[in-house]
Amino acid sequence: MKFANKLFFATTVVLTIIFTVFGIWMLSSYFQKILNREMVQADMESQMFQYLFEMAYQSVEEYGEEFAINSAVDSVVSGVEKNGSHCFVWTAEEDYYGESFVRATQQTAAFYELAAKLDETNTYAYGIRRMEDDYYLLSVCKSHANERIVYLGISRDVTTMYEDRQGLLNQYRLALILLLITGGTCIYLLSRYITKPIRELDAVVEEIADGNYEQRSEYTSADEIGKLAENFNRMADRLVEQMQEKEMEAKQKEDFTAAFAHELKTPLTSIIGYADMLNSVTLSEGERREAYYYIYSQGKRLESLSHKLLELVSMEQTPMQVREIQTKELEENIRITMRPVFDRKHIKGKISMEKGKLYGDRDLLLSLLYNLLDNAAKAVEEGGFILLKGRCMKQGYEIKVVDNGRGIPRQDINRITEAFYMVDKSRSRKEGGAGIGMALCQRIVTLHKGALRIDSKPGEGTVIQLLFPDKMRAE
Repeated sequence: MKFANKLFFATTVVLTIIFTVFGIWMLSSYFQKILNREMVQADMESQMFQYLFEMAYQSVEEYGEEFAINSAVDSVVSGVEKNGSHCFVWTAEEDYYGESFVRATQQTAAFYELAAKLDETNTYAYGIRRMEDDYYLLSVCKSHANERIVYLGISRDVTTMYEDRQGLLNQYRLALILLLITGGTCIYLLSRYITKPIRELDAVVEEIADGNYEQRSEYTSADEIGKLAENFNRMADRLVEQMQEKEMEAKQKEDFTAAFAHELKTPLTSIIGYADMLNSVTLSEGERREAYYYIYSQGKRLESLSHKLLELVSMEQTPMQVREIQTKELEENIRITMRPVFDRKHIKGKISMEKGKLYGDRDLLLSLLYNLLDNAAKAVEEGGFILLKGRCMKQGYEIKVVDNGRGIPRQDINRITEAFYMVDKSRSRKEGGAGIGMALCQRIVTLHKGALRIDSKPGEGTVIQLLFPDKMRAE
């Protein structure tokens, strides 16, 4: 059952119970007040009946007991029965007076039952009795005629009161039905309106479940459902991001495996081919030297590849030792190491690092800067320039590596830090690259809780910005 229908039925049932209980209580209270008023009136009639009977009996008592009782009953009947009540008098010896109506309506047993409740303290008794379809209010009191006990009873028809109550119940039942029909319609429409955002959100969930991951809820109210829709949209965005990340990771692993296999295949093919040629073909001295050179160069390439991979794996498994490092020490080491590289290609290189401190692993930071400068040297032509500049900033220490080389196409910038990814594969292999250097750089920066940004334009050059925090301290 849908939530809107549940809300409709639950609200309708609750309102029905509330109005039914309240109506019954209200009508019962009203009827009880009327009944109490009738009881009070019956009490007054009983007292008046007793008083008039005793007065009338005493006035004619000298003419005999039987005559006095009959005379007293006859004298008070007209006064008591003028409002619809009926009198009934009987003695302990079961002598009856004015019993025609009582016998006709079969009330005798009911009067005896009430009379049995009388004693010295309780001289009056009352009760409602139903005789067929009529209701009667019976009251009994005890009096004396000389030595004899006389019971005085009054029967009053209260059927109209019960009929009025039934009429009110029928009217209330009809009003309740009309109220439930009208209110139920309003409640149904209101429940549909209230649950409309939930239905819309459910439709969005179905769309996403069917593969439409761009679908989002447009409900923007400030209530709880609006908050739910907002959180759902955030969850959907996060799930889509995670899916894209997982897809990217899967693609990167697939590309890594394919590139790694290819990088192994190329030098191994050369090594196997030249080794087979040396073994099976008679070569001149120059040809043998050329074959030995190719075997040696491809072996060195495999050795470099294995070292890079080991370095990449070791950083994942070995915890980094954080120490304080002087930037001037790094500057001197880099300047000495890179001077031969710059001289070989006649590159105008400048290394300048403002005095400051970095916190991390010295060897890893040197490897990071070597790789960046080596990549820059491979990217520039003879006579180009490379600049490494470091400076202190409020949020940490910034290092920039700037060159005027080939540059990187915009679509390749986000993937340049993937292992084995190369913008120009033929040129990278020619220069001895395997596409792991930038992956190492990104990993080193991440370990040092820094940030790496690349800005490049093809044909103009590349700017690589490194930013290291100053909160990282030696442990």
